[in-house]
Amino acid sequence: MRYIPKENITEHKDGTLSYLQPNIFIFQPDMSVGPENDTFTTINLAVVAAPALFKNGFMQILMDIWMRSAKSKFLQTRTVKEILWGYEDPFLKKIPIIKMDKVVGIFYPYNKTFDGPYEIYSGKDDINKKGIIITYKNSRNLKYWTSYCNMVNGTDGTAFHPFVKKSEELYFFSSDVCRSIYGLFDRDLTVKEIPLYRFSIPALAFASSLTNPDNICFCTERVVSRNCTTDGVLDVSSCKQGKPVYISLPHFLYGSQIIFQFVKGMEPNVEEHTTFLDVEPITGFTLAFSKRLQVNLLVQNNPKITALKNIKHHFYFPVLWLNETATISDEKAEFFRSKVTNKIKLLNLLQLMLMIVGLVMFLGFLFAFFMCKGKNPK
Repeated sequence: MRYIPKENITEHKDGTLSYLQPNIFIFQPDMSVGPENDTFTTINLAVVAAPALFKNGFMQILMDIWMRSAKSKFLQTRTVKEILWGYEDPFLKKIPIIKMDKVVGIFYPYNKTFDGPYEIYSGKDDINKKGIIITYKNSRNLKYWTSYCNMVNGTDGTAFHPFVKKSEELYFFSSDVCRSIYGLFDRDLTVKEIPLYRFSIPALAFASSLTNPDNICFCTERVVSRNCTTDGVLDVSSCKQGKPVYISLPHFLYGSQIIFQFVKGMEPNVEEHTTFLDVEPITGFTLAFSKRLQVNLLVQNNPKITALKNIKHHFYFPVLWLNETATISDEKAEFFRSKVTNKIKLLNLLQLMLMIVGLVMFLGFLFAFFMCKGKNPK
């Protein structure tokens, strides 16, 4: 993925800005471990999604006929290019009576599209509001959840207000997970000679309402979630046109133990699988980050679908996990140091020097006072 500058940036008279964020995905062979025509055996996206999209029993019987006609099974072998960017599914091509897209893929059809529009506060009238999202897609709220979970809170994650404190919860909105989320202070660190605060997404952010009652409005059903008690997965199907997509941290980090009973090979590691933002506290700019998310499909038994009738227990099938990492370039880091960091260091040095001078003058005053008092005893 390539982060390119925001487009259609418009400054408004009321102290707000609007813009679009381009989505650009580019395969780079020199940065990859293999070609795009490498093959993987994974879940059949169309077979698993179809029953969730069409719940009518008669319709599912027809789908099973079309699936068997296309020889579509629970698993399939596809190239990396097909899985990511899309392919014409043979089962969907068999469906004659419904006008629908026959192409499926994890990132289809989002490549070369725009996210937004976003409208944010510029900070011109109130610097503490800098970057805070006012509307997303021309709305103050989302439509996927209930109650306060639909609120668009915080910034887009690229910047926050100046003078960020370690005690804060930094809220930011992510369209990838269809919700606002927050980071808590993790630790101090230095990147390219610039002191930063690392804010990481805590376990509570993806916790069940049993662990974190504030998450109750992210629970959309009671059966699969075991009465809203399953930690570590977020049902985003309402945000993905009804497809049974669940988002988690990689390897189900912070997930309930029940999740691991049906999926082998998961090795969650906090250092490798957490999402974090490295924020420069004076300016509030994010100078480094890692967005790590896992895309899963919910698999359930369905007696009407031959490919799914032998599934004994519902489970989350991990399709892939993403690691979008970026750090300020050397050139921009040098510019930032010259304009901000070095001047702050100079200011701190000047402050220290003034304190020392003040202390010397105070000690000198005390010394002169006692000397004068010694020469003029009562």
